[in-house]
Amino acid sequence: MLSKKSQYAFKALAYLAERCDEGPVLIADISKKKKIPLKFLENILLELKKAGILDSKKGKGGGYFLKKDPSKVKVAHVIRLVNGPIAMLPCVSLYFYERCKDCNEKSCRLHDMMVEVRDASLNILENRTLKDLIN
Repeated sequence: MLSKKSQYAFKALAYLAERCDEGPVLIADISKKKKIPLKFLENILLELKKAGILDSKKGKGGGYFLKKDPSKVKVAHVIRLVNGPIAMLPCVSLYFYERCKDCNEKSCRLHDMMVEVRDASLNILENRTLKDLIN
């Protein structure tokens, strides 16, 4: 399940993607238009800036803007940054793998099924970008 933080991140990113040719957007404008609490949004945008998806400009005409083209920002990447693992179990996660303490992965049918679920989800999320959210 996507966290509220992830949902807000996608709302803000889609808003910025729609305006990528208009220059920087004030955080207060994003907050107001997308109904995202300002303090929460500040933390999300800083995280996305540290990850290289966004950049910001200070002073008059300043604000946040996409550093990358919306067609280059994969939905899966944003989910991992903001929400964490995409997989439903830690033992099937590609980037956040953790061995289950009470299970043998070689004989666990739940593990096998969750690998299929992960792969099906990734097939969609790795092939969708921010551009798909605004078209």
